[in-house]
Amino acid sequence: MKTIALGYEGLTLDDLISVARDGAPVKVTKKAARRIVKTRKLVESWVDDEKTIYGITTGFGALSDVAISKKDTRKLQQNILMSHAAGVGDPLDEPTVRAVMALRIKDLARGHSGIRLQTVEHLVTMLNAGVCPVIPQQGSVGASGDLAPLAHLALVLLGRGQAFYKGRKISGARALKNCGLSPIRLESGEGLALVNGTQVMTAIGALAVYDALRLSKITDIAAAMSLEVLMGSRTEFNAKIHRVRPHPGQAACAENMERLTRDSEIITSHKDCSRIQDAYTLRCSPQVHGATLDAVTYCRRVIETEMNSSTNNPLIFADSGDFLLGGNFHGQPVALALDFLSIAAAELANISERRIERLVNPKLSGLPAFLVADGGLNSGFMIAQYTAAALVSENKVLCHPASVDSIPTSANKEDHVSMGTIAARQCREVIRNTENVIAIELLCAAQALDLFTNLKPGEGTLAAYRVIRNAISHLKKDRILSADIAAMKTLIRSGKITAAVEQKVGALG
Repeated sequence: MKTIALGYEGLTLDDLISVARDGAPVKVTKKAARRIVKTRKLVESWVDDEKTIYGITTGFGALSDVAISKKDTRKLQQNILMSHAAGVGDPLDEPTVRAVMALRIKDLARGHSGIRLQTVEHLVTMLNAGVCPVIPQQGSVGASGDLAPLAHLALVLLGRGQAFYKGRKISGARALKNCGLSPIRLESGEGLALVNGTQVMTAIGALAVYDALRLSKITDIAAAMSLEVLMGSRTEFNAKIHRVRPHPGQAACAENMERLTRDSEIITSHKDCSRIQDAYTLRCSPQVHGATLDAVTYCRRVIETEMNSSTNNPLIFADSGDFLLGGNFHGQPVALALDFLSIAAAELANISERRIERLVNPKLSGLPAFLVADGGLNSGFMIAQYTAAALVSENKVLCHPASVDSIPTSANKEDHVSMGTIAARQCREVIRNTENVIAIELLCAAQALDLFTNLKPGEGTLAAYRVIRNAISHLKKDRILSADIAAMKTLIRSGKITAAVEQKVGALG
């Protein structure tokens, strides 16, 4: 497996996914190691000279005017981790923690924090050995960085706290021993360097963006299948329509759906019917899906920028031999982007749920009620639509923007915060809900396609249908639908449906 090199820049979303979900190892580049050493020497000279530097020779936040003696600088760094480890709630899942660790290493590798190379190498060894600190999800306000969750991560370096290792929760001391490390003794400035950053919100957001990109393609596939069985038209995908309103996402989604439904005998069979035009959920699918795609593209740019940023305070510039106090730890760019992504992803679920209703409602579809034989005895997909309705309603609550809120902290020294980590967690839930809604639409669309035994669907939709039917059988009579929905969600996440479609019609935009 490819080792992901972490240096000053160049980390991509795909790289981070490889580390988080595929277990790819990481390393610090030689140039990055030299930068870290150079910056650390500068910090040590300042400490020897008893220079006043925030967080290194002073207290933190509202206590920044309290001078810390040279003999207490080590104790100060240990204290910041213990005092700041005040998180609550369920722990972050292991892939997310791996992403957090990789991003924390990446930030430190840029050489602006003043941390020792030995401490960074401890983090690298932990990550590569599969040690995942237990990080409670709640407790970050998204400014001064993700202080509480990052403190829980860093505790394990000291042999404190807890970690997951090979599926078991163990003590931090045992976790270090299992990967051949001894507890580290933090030196001046290192505790602050470990907790001051936006890596938790960025890690959650990065995984959400990646999933949203995958979901954007699968939603076009689901909509194309639904359009066919609902006797929709391909006219709305004509490139001329989208050239005169040139939003790139709209054009990409229209082209996707045009290729997906190409050579569809189902659509050709009713070209001379009396219907003038389709309902919005079919006709406007490129406009709605495309707006979401544009939003996801924007959010990816924000997240990848943040992944390759320095978010400590103070920031140390070894080349010029100085440090600057600023606010790069403030999560506002990430918070706004992820609130936007929540809304964008929720819209995919909203339009999908309306297509599900059209599929299961015989007055709208002309198909058997709830897409099942012996209606009455069998309820078919009736309650699957209820589930989709519940999920889109829940999304509407989760889409309240976290970033519009701010509660002052640290005795009003930190008087505006981003709530970016809350935005990230909400966004993650919205995308999970949307995945389930799209899974239900795919189940209904495949069920409806079963009825068209004498007519072939389009090239792309047929490829998707075959993958679905290879994994999930036709619903002849009622069965426990939650298992089918879970199986479809697994198919979506595996990428098998999209891969089969792209093999047939080319890469989707």
